Amino acid sequence: MHSNYHTHSTYCDGKASPRQMVDFALAHSFTHLGFSGHSPLPYRNTFSIHEDRYLEYCDTVRALAQEFADRIDIRLGLEIDYVPGLCEDFTPLVEQGGLQYTIGSIHLIPPPDHVEYLRDHPSEAAEHLWMIDGPHYQIYDEGLQRLFGGDIRRAVRCFFDQNNRMIESQRPTIVGHFDKIVMHNRDRYFHYDEPWFRDLVYETVQLIHETGCICEVNTRGIYKGRHNDYYPARDTLRHMNTLGIPVIVSTDAHAPEDLVRTEGAEEFLATIHYRNIVTTLP
Repeated sequence: MHSNYHTHSTYCDGKASPRQMVDFALAHSFTHLGFSGHSPLPYRNTFSIHEDRYLEYCDTVRALAQEFADRIDIRLGLEIDYVPGLCEDFTPLVEQGGLQYTIGSIHLIPPPDHVEYLRDHPSEAAEHLWMIDGPHYQIYDEGLQRLFGGDIRRAVRCFFDQNNRMIESQRPTIVGHFDKIVMHNRDRYFHYDEPWFRDLVYETVQLIHETGCICEVNTRGIYKGRHNDYYPARDTLRHMNTLGIPVIVSTDAHAPEDLVRTEGAEEFLATIHYRNIVTTLP
């Protein structure tokens, strides 16, 4: 593996500076590196780029790209959270920052009847969003009960509906971990192979196919010990291969050593003769 386009730094919730990430990539013979900090959000949180530092982040990555242009291709991107009522149009962030690519991801889900309130009260968003990511499954459980009354099917449907609206309306360069809803589920509320869940997955897969987006094969769940499969899952990747959907392996790196944690993804794709693998962005 000589490229990674899903990379975080201390500008968001990463553990190393952009320069430290570049230094590690160079030491491990990377030829391409893309930075994709978590997009700014209009409420206080601990994981996204602060609005006041967004342009600084963009300028820092561009400066590194120029400094190391003869050794590595560095791209400026952003992992943009699509959140109804808060962030539904990627264009302002793309144009303001001069981004070269986007990763569209879902981490935060408002119940549909909370969306209008969010539009008028963005600073109170934390109380109206189901956080499905992060290191603690208890936050997932608490949000499921408080915001969806424990109705896992309704909550999961909202997650996939949100993914689908993002893919259709924003057409991100890369679709990020679109089945990550399974991570904190831990086979407690549902199983991946249940027909209702697989139908939702395949509906999103079909949209990715129709829009021509690249889909990442995200390995972070495995090396962090939070999940036993890639995002998307191996069986889903087999189905995606029949449609010719382009995929790109990403480690979702939050620390330098994460950059090389591919967890056998390239080997798996070779084993199933995956026919549309992207290694670098144009």
